[in-house]
Amino acid sequence: MEPIFLSPEQVLAAVPMREAIEAVRQAFVGVSRGEFEVPFRTNLRDGQFLVMATHHIPTATAVVKTMSLNFDGRDPAIVGTVSWNDLHRTGHLLADASAITALRTGAASGVATDLLARPDAATLTVVGSGGQAAMQVRAVCAVRPIAAVILVDRIAERAEALAEVLRREMPVLQIKVCTDVVDAVTDADIICCATTATEPLFPLSALRPDVHVNAIGAFRPTMRELPDDLLADAGVVYIDQQEAILEESGEVIHALASGALDEANLEEIGRALQDTGLRRDGRTVFKTVGIAAQDWAIARLLSERNAATESAHD
Repeated sequence: MEPIFLSPEQVLAAVPMREAIEAVRQAFVGVSRGEFEVPFRTNLRDGQFLVMATHHIPTATAVVKTMSLNFDGRDPAIVGTVSWNDLHRTGHLLADASAITALRTGAASGVATDLLARPDAATLTVVGSGGQAAMQVRAVCAVRPIAAVILVDRIAERAEALAEVLRREMPVLQIKVCTDVVDAVTDADIICCATTATEPLFPLSALRPDVHVNAIGAFRPTMRELPDDLLADAGVVYIDQQEAILEESGEVIHALASGALDEANLEEIGRALQDTGLRRDGRTVFKTVGIAAQDWAIARLLSERNAATESAHD
């Protein structure tokens, strides 16, 4: 059979955000239960080329994602493909990596926000308005009653362009654009950091005592979005996968080296999702560098929908 390729538009049309969140939630739990083989991803040219793979043992299915990343003016910044393979079926599905990455990363923040943020959280600040930002807003709005959103970017025009897209899509939201990060985070119930920063974006003192923070932008040891004292203050830092975080998260590596954080204070979110007695006191932090099991979760939905479409046409 000829490979089937799904464009960005087809990916996003096929997978609603709520379904993506549930799929990624199940994948995180599966990772914590040892259901996935998840090798370290291959980084070339200091992370500008990435290869990520995973095998879901119970279903004998696997994905491989290859992509290039250029955040210096290329649109989209992420270009590549996700390949889905199944030992029990013929056929080969390929899908746009940029769309899957944005969708699964947004879904990861949706999972963490649903688990850790206050149920009545109504204000969201997103720092960074690049390719990941819109999905961060959509995911958080899917799990919390968000009424107001602040978009922060050093280039106000870029944030305003995203604001216009979101206003058309979600007209009930109050959406503002800001260039001052500290002002933008001061009253936020939830913060999503989606930047390529190499230094912390804001001080701990600027944050509410019950804020929830999703940090999804920094994915290399040289990158940092969060200050050490925020990770220390949170007590427990929720993460996607321990091995990946210790290898690639600049925030965690720096905080461990400074003594602000102990490795024992890292908890995989897949384990936390199974903890019925989880407490959510004070500030909470979710740090992700992205793992291939998230891509697998979205690709599986796409494969199932494609199979259903083919059956309907037979």
